[in-house]
Amino acid sequence: MALIPTLSNRPRVLVVGGGYVGLYTAFNLQKKIAKSGGIVTLVDPLPYMTYQPFLPEVAGGNIEARHAVVSYRRHLKETELIQGSVTSIDHGNRTAVIAPADGGDNFELTYHDVVVAAGAITRTFPIKGLAETGIGLKTIEEAVALRNQVLSLIEEASTETDPAKRKRALTFVVVGGGFAGIETIAELEDMARDAVKLNHRVDQSELRFVLVEAMGRIMPEVTESQALWVVEHLRSRGVEVLLNTSLDNAENKNIKLINLPDKSVAQEFDAETLIWTAGVMANPMVRSTDFPIEPRGRVSVNVNLQVSGEFGVIENAWAAGDVAAVPDVTGGLPDGTCVPNAQHALRQSKRLAKNLWASRFNKPLKGYKHKNLGAVAGFGQWKGVAKIMGIQLKGAPAWLAHRGYHGLAMPTMERKIRVLTDWFVTMITGRDLAQLENLQAPRSTFVSAATPKPKPAAAAPAEPAKAAEPAKAESKEKAAASK
Repeated sequence: MALIPTLSNRPRVLVVGGGYVGLYTAFNLQKKIAKSGGIVTLVDPLPYMTYQPFLPEVAGGNIEARHAVVSYRRHLKETELIQGSVTSIDHGNRTAVIAPADGGDNFELTYHDVVVAAGAITRTFPIKGLAETGIGLKTIEEAVALRNQVLSLIEEASTETDPAKRKRALTFVVVGGGFAGIETIAELEDMARDAVKLNHRVDQSELRFVLVEAMGRIMPEVTESQALWVVEHLRSRGVEVLLNTSLDNAENKNIKLINLPDKSVAQEFDAETLIWTAGVMANPMVRSTDFPIEPRGRVSVNVNLQVSGEFGVIENAWAAGDVAAVPDVTGGLPDGTCVPNAQHALRQSKRLAKNLWASRFNKPLKGYKHKNLGAVAGFGQWKGVAKIMGIQLKGAPAWLAHRGYHGLAMPTMERKIRVLTDWFVTMITGRDLAQLENLQAPRSTFVSAATPKPKPAAAAPAEPAKAAEPAKAESKEKAAASK
């Protein structure tokens, strides 16, 4: 594999993956590296960073999908952008193999420093039917698809006369009781409630939302009393919250749930929609590197965000975010690492950029230290829960805290303005309940119009009525002769 001639040959800081860490690391380094004669190169399969905390609101119709993403090309103007995936890294030789997103030939890219920011992917289990039936909520595309699917199914059910098919269409299952799962089922239920108000052929009582959680409680990020309140709140809205329950099978959209730990059958029913939000795992691409990997599959780093292992620090190699096991000196996961969330990723990226730049001049590096400020969650209009620096909130105050925090955390002023505008318009006019059809086959209407229609077969010419008379007369003559 040869180097692509159109790419820069300046000393490169290679950022593997976008997301919070990739975007902010590139943003904070691009001008400094360029002035020093180098270049920052960001490689990501997508041309944008997704602000994942907004995905439930995108699915619920409160935020326009494109406003929840940040364009790399627009905001990283001094960064070399490559739309593709890093498939392997040979740090000993300072090279990475890139697979272009368009399916072209893989090529090698050399670098001086590498920042592993590949993030996390949805963690699944080998459950029969899950891959065929389920959908996650990790990408903007999934959020848009969910919004359209829920609204379309309500519309389809309104004219469905088969009771079983109608019930199946109006049953929605979410697996996973963390923040993502709770916010998703709450936003979708809120949206479905509004949609049914506009369709007199569907009754609110026909909607069925089921939350499945394998643990004995939901939302470990908040206090136990708050978690209990959330369960009561969801149940008051008609949501079935099933704790200590696991998905056993989803073949042919037949959902089979089992009790834990005895694995007895809890429920079995059909559902057209199955949403999987049961955790994430570090991007498996890191296993195709020569970096040390800890038991949870993340890159091992020290408190300075330098890749380090059994034999000490690996020079010119850095990692942060969900893909890295960053030590949490304030107390995080049981293994002493930071929890995988946006709050840590955002701050780690800024510290990483400062440390990488300081290392160029052999200046002292500063360790990452940040105490989790708390958590906020929105459950639809004027509903939410929050724990901020020990202060517990619920209902409208928590919802306002949720919007305030994420409105400030949304990257770039341009995107903040768009999101704030969406919220303002929604408060006045209500959430957007228009579904978009045929997104998977956008050319279908044109193809149908442009395809020549077969000409109808010409009808056989009818025989003149008088032609039958001679035939009748002839048959009578023959009959008379026979007598």
